Amino acid sequence: MAERKRKKPSGIRQKFLKRMQKKLVLLFGAIILAFIGLIARVTYINATNGEKYTKIVLDQQEYNSRLIPFKRGDILDRNGTVVATSERVYNVILDAYVMLSGDEKEDRETIVQVKEAVEQCFDIEAAAIDEVIEERPNSRYVILAKKVTYAQAQAFEALKKETYEGEDGKKHKKYPNVSCIWLEEDYIRTYPYKTLASDLIGFTVSGNVGNAGIEASYNSILNGTDGREYGYQDTDSSLERTVKNAINGQTVVSTIDITLQSIVEKHILAFNEEHKNEARSGEGSTNTAVIIMNPNTGEVLAEASYPNFDLNQPRDLTKYYSEKTIAEMSDEQRLTAMQKIWKNFCVSDTFEPGSTIKPFTMASALENGTLAGNEWFTCPGYRVVSGTRIKCNNRGGHGSQSLSDGIANSCNCVLMDIAAALGDKEFCRYQTVFGFGEKTGIDLPGEADTSGLLYKPENMGPVELATNSFGQGFNVTMTQMVAGFSSLINGGNYYKPHVVRQIRDENGNVVQNINPVLLKKTVSEETSDLLKSYMKQTMTDGTGRNAKVEGYSMGGKTGTAEKLPRGNGNYVLSFMGFAPAESPEVLVYVVIDEPNTEIQANSRLVTTLARNIMEEAFPYLNITKE
Repeated sequence: MAERKRKKPSGIRQKFLKRMQKKLVLLFGAIILAFIGLIARVTYINATNGEKYTKIVLDQQEYNSRLIPFKRGDILDRNGTVVATSERVYNVILDAYVMLSGDEKEDRETIVQVKEAVEQCFDIEAAAIDEVIEERPNSRYVILAKKVTYAQAQAFEALKKETYEGEDGKKHKKYPNVSCIWLEEDYIRTYPYKTLASDLIGFTVSGNVGNAGIEASYNSILNGTDGREYGYQDTDSSLERTVKNAINGQTVVSTIDITLQSIVEKHILAFNEEHKNEARSGEGSTNTAVIIMNPNTGEVLAEASYPNFDLNQPRDLTKYYSEKTIAEMSDEQRLTAMQKIWKNFCVSDTFEPGSTIKPFTMASALENGTLAGNEWFTCPGYRVVSGTRIKCNNRGGHGSQSLSDGIANSCNCVLMDIAAALGDKEFCRYQTVFGFGEKTGIDLPGEADTSGLLYKPENMGPVELATNSFGQGFNVTMTQMVAGFSSLINGGNYYKPHVVRQIRDENGNVVQNINPVLLKKTVSEETSDLLKSYMKQTMTDGTGRNAKVEGYSMGGKTGTAEKLPRGNGNYVLSFMGFAPAESPEVLVYVVIDEPNTEIQANSRLVTTLARNIMEEAFPYLNITKE
């Protein structure tokens, strides 16, 4: 089919289309001109009044997006006393660019008001503002002061509201131009008792990072989550805000008793002050440390070592070194010095235990049947083992000794004979049973690894077995000793030592109870009872008599270990005491590492210190009397 030909529009229709095209072009042009006019207007407003509106926005600063820091949880003692907390503080921030955004007259007025405000509220000198104007006039974030108190912040808020009556009879703000200053919230960690329990509590660095002690071990529990405040305009151009609140950290309730801790530290300090000797080391000892434990739960009631440090100023070395010495130290030397002070001797240091190990050796032989309990030994003052003469602590000899006498008199010969009968394999096996050579798992950082500091049957000869029997030739930690010793006197139950007993939320509600954890059985009730009776004799007519507290049935064991290299006269003195002897409620372990005395091998130094502590501690703890 032939295609149908299109009709041409009529003349009237053509005229109509042309008129419509002209109107569309005019409309489009008008729209373009309107946009150009709007852009010109915005540019003009920004150029002439932009900073004015910036100030208005700053005045509404509480609606802008900002970080809301969380509050780190508190650390309490077992009775609810706060030993570590976080106090709210503020950083003073200056927006220099906004401060200098007006004309010359406005800037002068603003600068005067800013200087008056910061000096009046924060003790910031006017020269600090001049320095910012000179060096950083365009900065939007200048920290004028850090960690100002809540009281200072309140004073600033009150200053912003101060008014005066003008000539027009109306109230006017006295400081209308200080919106360029604002306060940034923060928290500072504080320790009300300063040096008390310093190595057990620990401190924080870089805001909320735990360093040492409970602060480090429970860092994730103590920390919370920051919140944020968001500001925006709704469809009606009204300012709205939405707040995602911070989640504060949880509270950690420790096992320590702050009063008991104070008793311990008072006597440790007194001992070291008494024995200071500038001609020797200048200190009363290289280390002095004490652990008080509930032997029936593994809870640490007090733990302290000397020297200690102020938790509020952990990097302050002036207590231990002269300013000249500190100034001459390199950064590495200064850090080493601080780490030496921060370390927890009770957990991190190892040493030869000496005669406090003798009850363990005897318990091992009783438990596996090597001893029946009625054996007698003869002590001539030494034993010759594989051609090596090994002395007893009594060079003249103890003569005839029962098992009880061997513990009470701390007779090396008795223990060497017992170890020889026990054999190297059983001796090493029972060291593991009592927890030596492995970590206890205490909830504190930095626990020493002693796995390589014990002999094994394949490298233990007769001489090593003999010296190990009375606590020389291998290393332990204080925490290992109290955990194992507790099992010796509580019926054979080895509890995991711990320093935290409860976790609470910020409102005080209990989140978690940390109950005693029984890890294993070490000895029988019968063996435990025998050892307690032997160590009771130690306190009545043996080496522990000087530590006996009148009115209490007590058990205990002294220890004196010569440090390597032998022959230099350096010793570690120790005492382990418990009460009541028949059913122990408390265990006290005292260690003095290298006392600053002419003759270090003097057990009266440690027994006297132990007695002084126990004379105050036992009544406070309501320990059952005889």
